[in-house]
Amino acid sequence: MHAIAAAADLTILNAFASLPQWHAHLASLALPSPHRLRPSWDEYFMRMCDLAARRSNCMKRRVGCILVKENRVVATGYNGTPRGVLNCNMGGCPRCNDGAARGVALDVCLCLHAEENALLEAGRARVEHGGPESGAILYCNTCPCLGCAKKIIQVGVREVVFSQSYGMDDLTQRLLSQAGVTLRRFSTKAIV
Repeated sequence: MHAIAAAADLTILNAFASLPQWHAHLASLALPSPHRLRPSWDEYFMRMCDLAARRSNCMKRRVGCILVKENRVVATGYNGTPRGVLNCNMGGCPRCNDGAARGVALDVCLCLHAEENALLEAGRARVEHGGPESGAILYCNTCPCLGCAKKIIQVGVREVVFSQSYGMDDLTQRLLSQAGVTLRRFSTKAIV
């Protein structure tokens, strides 16, 4: 019995005094809802961002990014040191390992952002193919910084979906808006 319970996706404790209370509780959970059975595209790709972020070796923050075109993954990225450089968590980035405050000395940080890694992996041809109106959607678990926003615009991404705020969201939003790129915040409360 323990093996079956351990394999379950969901465990519900029946601590109700009557059968009608139990049935009402089960109905409130909406277990057979389509949302629970099959995630939306946004939920699916945001979960992939969180999984990609787990690959990060950065000492400061773990960020994941997914580039999507026509609901197909074009590229993934996570933040960390460049190829061939000692990983951040092994001392590769002095700024991250010296305890610099958030937002300070970013110009000497050796780590690439998740968005940069995904954009470099995909290349402009795979992002914008078919023109700007058919450009890719970039999903990221944090709002892109201003530097990444410039690169996002340049390669032809048409929409950015993020879940967590970042220190320069207003600047990023203004720049993306000026360039015709949609910036949309995804509510993680939608993910069950």
